[in-house]
Amino acid sequence: MKFTFALAVLCATLAASDAESKPEIVSVKKIWDAGSHNAFTDLIRFQGKWFCSFRESEGHVGGDGKLRILESADGEHWKSAALLAEEGIDLRDPKLSITPDNRLMVVAGGSVYQGTKILKGRQPRVAFSKDGRTWMPTQRVLTEGEWLWRVTWHKGTAYGVSYNLMPDKLDAERFIKLYSSKDGLDWKLASSLDVSDKPNETTVRVLKSGEMIALVRREAGDKGGWIGTSKPPYAEWKFAPTKQRTGGPNFIELPDGSLIAGSRDHSKGAAKCSLFRMTRDSLEPVLTFPSGGDCSYPGLVWHDGLLWVSYYSSHEGKTSIYLAKVKL
Repeated sequence: MKFTFALAVLCATLAASDAESKPEIVSVKKIWDAGSHNAFTDLIRFQGKWFCSFRESEGHVGGDGKLRILESADGEHWKSAALLAEEGIDLRDPKLSITPDNRLMVVAGGSVYQGTKILKGRQPRVAFSKDGRTWMPTQRVLTEGEWLWRVTWHKGTAYGVSYNLMPDKLDAERFIKLYSSKDGLDWKLASSLDVSDKPNETTVRVLKSGEMIALVRREAGDKGGWIGTSKPPYAEWKFAPTKQRTGGPNFIELPDGSLIAGSRDHSKGAAKCSLFRMTRDSLEPVLTFPSGGDCSYPGLVWHDGLLWVSYYSSHEGKTSIYLAKVKL
């Protein structure tokens, strides 16, 4: 009898612990839908305010995409802070970071479609701002054909992975390489990443330990995302395949040292935007946001004990920008 009671208490305790460990959505709010197509977000806190970046255009591909920057003092009320554009250029996937001299930096793809939906050329762009409202003109970095997808700063150095896809060879293998920069403009090759089956969108983060982690999207083979690890000076990499297909992959290190990722999730069939518990060799879906269709590309920020997540989705009929708060 005592054994049965003790077992029941243990099971109840474990169940309660498991329930407490599951992420919970605190709130979800649409914060922008003014553009025809609003997509590919990122989120950051800068000078005590929130900034959310994304692309506005006519559709998912093609057109002269513009980079919209929203700002908010409280995360509830949002307004447009800036709109970056280049005539004849589709500016895509704006990702935000903060430079060592306390400027806001955006990196984006600069694609050329010339009125079609066929890629004619591309080269990465960067721009800088002291306040998130007034921006220097976008500048080209790296070389033609590259796409520097996201930038992470660590000890005064920016790191980012670029993937190269020659415009006239859309079926060719994509190659990804890690680049570094001291100023966000002059980039040098740090290492080549040996990832097969058309790797492309890649987020790299440097953990408190100094170890660098990469989360890579792949478009061929089993299409499962790969997770890479590298120690300083980040010249050699080890990769582990995951079972999860990714799209717009992002992740951060939480205060307790654990990793949480966000990405397009295909595990339930139809595309959703989800959070994943992440290790050095696995992704486990743990929460799905209200989303569907053309969706995902989350921005992630840990703030005041909550995970703040920006993402886009077309589940309400029009691709719009959403902000969620999650209790972990």
